[in-house]
Amino acid sequence: MGKIKVTKIKSVIKRPEDQKRTMLALGLKKINQSNELEATPAVMGMIKKVSHLIKVEK
Repeated sequence: MGKIKVTKIKSVIKRPEDQKRTMLALGLKKINQSNELEATPAVMGMIKKVSHLIKVEK
């Protein structure tokens, strides 16, 4: 599996609590903050859940 760069592009204000926790689990707290993660099935599921709030690059 490869690495994926995930960047937060939208706020989690007025979002469900589970989406807020997912963003924290991905290591994203501030807008425009990026994190490089291993592309495991668990991480890919989290990315799918909050795909409208993040930008994903290979």
